[in-house]
Amino acid sequence: MAKEKKGGKRLNKKQMAEMLEQFFTSQPDKTLSFKEIFRQLKLNTHPQKMLAIDTMEEMAWDDFLSRVSDTSYKLNTSGQVQEGIFVRKANGKNSVIPVGSDKPIFVSERNSMSALSGDRVRFSFMARRQRHIKEAQVIEILQRAKETFVGRLIVDRDIAFLVTQDNLYAHDILIPKDKLKGGKTDDKAVVHVTQWPSPERKNMIGEVVDILGPMGENNAEMHAILAQYGLPYKYPKAVEDAAKKISGEVTEKDLAEREDFRDVWTCTIDPHDAKDFDDALSIRQDGKLWEVGVHIADVSHYVTEGSIIDKEAQKRATSVYLVDRTIPMLPEHLCNFVCSLRPDEEKLCFSVVFLLDEDAQVRSHRVVHTVIRSNRRYAYEEVQELLEKNGVVDGTGEPAPVLFDSSHHLAPHNLQGENALQLLMLDLLAKKLRAERFKNGSVKFDSEELHFDVDEKGKPTRAYFKRSKDANKLIEEFMLLANRTVAEDVGKPGRGKKAKTLPYRIHENPDPQKLEQLREFISRFGYKLKTAGTKGQTARSINRLMEDTEGKREQKLIQTIALRAMMKAKYSVHNIGHFGLAFDYYTHFTSPIRRYPDTMVHRLLTRYQQGAKSANERHYEDQCEHSSAMEQLAQQAERESIKFKMVEFMGEHLGEVYDAHISGIQSFGIYCEIDENHCEGLVPMRDLDDDYYDFDERNYCLVGRRRHHVYQLGDPIRIRVAAANVEKRQLDFTIEPTESKKGK
Repeated sequence: MAKEKKGGKRLNKKQMAEMLEQFFTSQPDKTLSFKEIFRQLKLNTHPQKMLAIDTMEEMAWDDFLSRVSDTSYKLNTSGQVQEGIFVRKANGKNSVIPVGSDKPIFVSERNSMSALSGDRVRFSFMARRQRHIKEAQVIEILQRAKETFVGRLIVDRDIAFLVTQDNLYAHDILIPKDKLKGGKTDDKAVVHVTQWPSPERKNMIGEVVDILGPMGENNAEMHAILAQYGLPYKYPKAVEDAAKKISGEVTEKDLAEREDFRDVWTCTIDPHDAKDFDDALSIRQDGKLWEVGVHIADVSHYVTEGSIIDKEAQKRATSVYLVDRTIPMLPEHLCNFVCSLRPDEEKLCFSVVFLLDEDAQVRSHRVVHTVIRSNRRYAYEEVQELLEKNGVVDGTGEPAPVLFDSSHHLAPHNLQGENALQLLMLDLLAKKLRAERFKNGSVKFDSEELHFDVDEKGKPTRAYFKRSKDANKLIEEFMLLANRTVAEDVGKPGRGKKAKTLPYRIHENPDPQKLEQLREFISRFGYKLKTAGTKGQTARSINRLMEDTEGKREQKLIQTIALRAMMKAKYSVHNIGHFGLAFDYYTHFTSPIRRYPDTMVHRLLTRYQQGAKSANERHYEDQCEHSSAMEQLAQQAERESIKFKMVEFMGEHLGEVYDAHISGIQSFGIYCEIDENHCEGLVPMRDLDDDYYDFDERNYCLVGRRRHHVYQLGDPIRIRVAAANVEKRQLDFTIEPTESKKGK
């Protein structure tokens, strides 16, 4: 008897399609991987598997299947009409992202129905043309993302209109002459749309609600950035007046209800120009242990829930830090005076007090309301200088051999600088906490931040970057410890008890697909990355990769791609842990002056300490979602202000040549970051006229068709500053030929 051949009867494409159609239809809600499909359909030869993959690709093209990942599909159960978020592009290649998906669908301008970016729309799929991409048309605008726009006024004799910074809409916003509010040509203005486009009228019609000032004037431009993202640029007078009525005086009742830390050595360590000191550290010896207090301004003592101050803080959710100013969450009287932990002033705090041994192991802790008196206000630079004077090597090693004698007894007599013992001991403990955190799988990304020195008119005079040093890390480590401890206290209530509601700071695991792409990409450089296994194993593998690439040419490239695989941290009452920190429980407790979630946490902790039942989960989840959204807007505004100052600064250096590296690759050009000052600009594709380039998105590069020249993310490059458009916040570079190219 002849042995049956492996794979059985050979299938043609039609038969394969029928089999796959029946297979997916029988499991409409299930995502099926290639491995599962091959096993269940008994496709065990290479030709059969390849035929199945090709057929599924065509079925996805025809919208019968939905592609979930590179190696999995599911039945497309979505209808012809769906809802989504519209995305408008300057080049007319608009798109809509269906609700519950992250895959954009092309919408031509003629089918966009005047929708703007962020609008929630109802759309329908258009009939698919052979060999053409999937297309949709907007059939209804359900909700406008915003109704106010920021831009530059142009006032003619008969008509006025607003030109927006991104200039994405085909028709300007017309403004009747009696609705200009005194605005003139080239004024920056905020305009409210009163009439949207219709089939009879293509333009939007609006009215000026605020004149920000002349274009190019610093205050006008900074306020325009805030207004662009819907962020407030002035404080309501009624809220400021309510804040001024709060004296901040510490009463006898306050003292009776709190632990007294006024006689314990305490300090604040902040940026040199900070005014809102919301955290302080105290330290004293307790036998062989060290008592370290993390003292946080007790904002919730002054800002009562539901008050006019609280409602404004809740709406803002965060302070916003632009290049040259802070837009505070709380009125200045509160954030810079009443709540700020200023030196030699009695202040009310909510504190986490730790007993630590010399190895920074927590022996015990308590979360208590306190009153403190800070002995000293330090800038980071002052503490860093003191640490280095006493033998601290930045970022590495035991902080000071002079702290202990040969018998490991405390021997502080050789220390240099005021309060050196306290600061060096805090640094020693912080370093040990940090080492333990990385050992447990905390991800290590050391980033550099672009900063500017500005003159009295806000004009940038110097661009430079800051790297976090020991003094910064000292504060960071104790804040992390306090935040984690508070989260564990509520999130791990003990056997037989249910955890009460708390806003957590959560961070999901990296995107598996992006992580796998990173693993494949780095293999060409000889590096390895563990993408399977526990969270801790993945994190430690990422850390090893960062260490292995340190100082190598490909370091920036690999770090950039690794960062892109990370998810964004956010707030939620549903705790899933924090991947980046490798903490199972984490919250924000340490900055209530500038973050509303911290204030919520303070209030809930106080209530729970008084025996209250768990708070309403839905209410706090709504607040978490709002705080996460406002955090994202604040970050976008902060980046926009940096971009504006960057263009303004480099406008003084037109024609100059710099060493740079490629920091981004897009189909429209190459982003380059100057090594000297970290300013970033674009080499537009039109200037790469020596060849026709293909964009290899998977490998982060452009490849020339004829000469095969490759522009790779992370590559060194020499550029010339070609143009600086402050209005559009665009910085253009051209590539400067190297000596080898000049000779050709």
